[in-house]
Amino acid sequence: MPESGGGRHIVLAPAARNDIREALLWSQERFGERAAARYSGLLKQALRDIAADPERPGSRQRPDLARGIRTYHLCFSRDRARSDLGIVKRPRHFLVYRRRGEDVIDIVRVLHEARDLERHVPGEGLRNPNLSDAEEGE
Repeated sequence: MPESGGGRHIVLAPAARNDIREALLWSQERFGERAAARYSGLLKQALRDIAADPERPGSRQRPDLARGIRTYHLCFSRDRARSDLGIVKRPRHFLVYRRRGEDVIDIVRVLHEARDLERHVPGEGLRNPNLSDAEEGE
């Protein structure tokens, strides 16, 4: 599901890929194929939105999680994800991401809003080895 937009490339971490797989499977099992397709469309739109503008309205810096980390709730992409299948009424997930330079957005997790983000986003594992401390805080 990697997307590109706004000249930036989205890279999904293995944990984020697994999060997406689990969310879509859960949606399909609970609400059916059409609901899972709607949620998949919403996830893709949110990834395009973040690629186009990583600091778009609705995104938040999260220094409490790790330096350079931002979150973006899927509800902010909901209206742009409307399709022939309808619209996701109550999106429940956050994209947890960070910029890697100007051209890459690393999606580190896709987590349900009820989850404790600090527990599921360990700060040490998110340190970007390609940036100095000064660059990483930008």
